[in-house]
Amino acid sequence: MPPHEQADDLHQAVDELGVRIYTALRDGGLDAEPLIELACLMEEWSVSTPVTRELLERPAAGLTAAELARLGEALLDGIGFGPSFALEPGLLVPLEEALKVVERDVRAAGITGTLRMIVPDWDTMGMAWVEFEGICQGNGLGPGTGTGALWSVADATQEVVMEVIWRTWPVCPVHDRGLRAEPEEDGIAVWRCTGGGTHTVAPVGELPPGRC
Repeated sequence: MPPHEQADDLHQAVDELGVRIYTALRDGGLDAEPLIELACLMEEWSVSTPVTRELLERPAAGLTAAELARLGEALLDGIGFGPSFALEPGLLVPLEEALKVVERDVRAAGITGTLRMIVPDWDTMGMAWVEFEGICQGNGLGPGTGTGALWSVADATQEVVMEVIWRTWPVCPVHDRGLRAEPEEDGIAVWRCTGGGTHTVAPVGELPPGRC
């Protein structure tokens, strides 16, 4: 098997084991089997850590539930595992709430049409997308968007809205220039204009009514 196919198979196996371990940690019932299997894969590919060595050196039968949980969490951290929207649908809620805020700015410009957050089947990475009038554009949003959700959703919304309406949105009421969403140091997402010197027009969600 060519090296790239071996790597693909390894990544798939690691992802599948990560899902098994995460689900068992969340729901209860974690046993040593998937932990040892993942530790073996990591050691096989020269990713040796104190956790993998502990799992392979200690008798599995002697591991307590607390130790299994500790080792499982450490393994997931070691492979950079993060739950998907499919595993944890609640992770989509902050993005949906952020979209409701951004939608106020869309409607303030007199733009109508269906705007929603989706996790499409065609995205093999399981990302969330802003969909406007059945169209997605730009980049997807991951489950780890976190505190930057409002800024990220505003940026994604701007891309897809402009793709559909074929004109600039939003527009600075003073300089008639396009705005861009940016995060400010205090964590507030804002719309900024570069015309006539960079300046903040309004927080995201608080643009005044005006033309598109």
